[in-house]
Amino acid sequence: MSDTANDTVAADAYASREAIRLPLADVIAEIAVRREEFERLSHVPRDLIAKLKQAGVYRAATPRCFGGDALTPSAFLDMIERIAVADGSAAWVASFGSANVYLAALPLATQAHIYADGPDQVFAGGLFPVQAAQPADGGWRVNGTWKFASGCKGADWLGVGIGIGTGAPGVPGKPRTAVFRPHQVEIVENWDVVGMQGTGSHDLRVTDQFVADDWTFVRGGEACVDEPLYRYPTIAYAAQVLAVVNLGLARAALDVANQMAGGRKTTTGAPQLADRAYYRIELAKAEAQLRSARAFFYDATDTVWQSILAGNPVTAEQTSLLRLAATQIAREGAEVVQRAYRLGGTMAIYRTHPLQRLLRDAMVVTQHAFLGEGNYDGAGAVFVGVPPIPGYL
Repeated sequence: MSDTANDTVAADAYASREAIRLPLADVIAEIAVRREEFERLSHVPRDLIAKLKQAGVYRAATPRCFGGDALTPSAFLDMIERIAVADGSAAWVASFGSANVYLAALPLATQAHIYADGPDQVFAGGLFPVQAAQPADGGWRVNGTWKFASGCKGADWLGVGIGIGTGAPGVPGKPRTAVFRPHQVEIVENWDVVGMQGTGSHDLRVTDQFVADDWTFVRGGEACVDEPLYRYPTIAYAAQVLAVVNLGLARAALDVANQMAGGRKTTTGAPQLADRAYYRIELAKAEAQLRSARAFFYDATDTVWQSILAGNPVTAEQTSLLRLAATQIAREGAEVVQRAYRLGGTMAIYRTHPLQRLLRDAMVVTQHAFLGEGNYDGAGAVFVGVPPIPGYL
C-alpha cells in the first residue's frame, strides 16, 4: 500500500472514533458559571477539559493526516478570545490546543502513536529551566524540575526541556523537549499567584526517566508534517495564543463597564454613570483602543497565512510583525482593563467585583516571557535591518 493510501486509512480510522461535537458557545457558558471553581482548585478540571476536547479545541492543531482540524491560526485565536471573555484561566489552558504544532516536529511514527486514540490530545509542559539529560542507549536519562507547566493537570502528554550538548541541525541553541506520559512525571502543586490562578501552572518533576530519542523534538524545529499550519512560525504562534487572552479579558471589562453605566444608583446620589460625559468619552476611547489593536493583530495573522497558502516562505519581517502584534495586544488589552477598572470607581475595589478578577488576570498576561518589553526592541531591529535580540525570531 502506498504512503498516501496509508494516510487515508489512518485518517478514516481516526474519524470513525470522533466524539460528538459540543458547540463552543455551550462550553463557554459553563466556563462562565464555573470560573470561581477553577480559581479555588487552582486548575481547570478534567471534565471541563473533556468538553473543550468535544468542542474541537484540542484537535485544532492536530494534523489532518491524523484526523485533526489543523485550523487556520485566525480561527483558533478567535476561539481562545471568545473563551477569555468568560474566563482568562480557562482560555489560557485552552490556548495550549495550539501546542500540537510542536509535536509535528516529532517523527511521524511517534505522532501516530500519540494520536492512536484520536486527535483530541492535550499536550502541556515546562521547558525551563532546561535540565541536562544524560545519554542512554537509544535516548536520554532525564532528571530535574521545570516551572510554569500551565494546564498540566489536564494533560494527556507532558513535555520538559532538556539539554543534550548539541543543537539540532538548523536550530542552533534551541533546547529539546522530551515527551512523557503523565504517570512518568510528578506535578509539584505550588501555583499560588494573584491572577490566572486557575491555569494550574505548577512545577513538573522527573526522576530518572528514560526517553527515547524519537520522543524528543526541538521547539521551533522543522515539522515532519507537510500541511500549511506547520509552516506558520511556531514560536510566534505560541506568543499569539497567549496574548489573545487579553483581547477577551478587555472585551469582558468593557462589557462590565457598559453594564455599570445605566440603571445603578450611585453611592453619593450623583447622576448615573451613563449621564456623565467623562464616562462616555473614556468608554469610547477604550473601545477604539481595543478594536485598533485587535485589527492589527488579526491583519498580521491573516497576511502571513495567505502568504503561506500561496506557497511563499515566511520572512523575518512577517514573523517580527506577528511578535509585535502579540506584544501590543497583551499591553493594550491590559490597559483597556485598567481603564474599565478606573471607571468602576469605589465599587471595583471589592473582591467580588468582576473587574477585580479581570484586572489581575490581564496583568499576568503581560508578564509572560514571550510578551516582554524586549520584543519592541526586536521589532525595531528588524525594521532597521540589524540583528534582533537572541530568541526573538
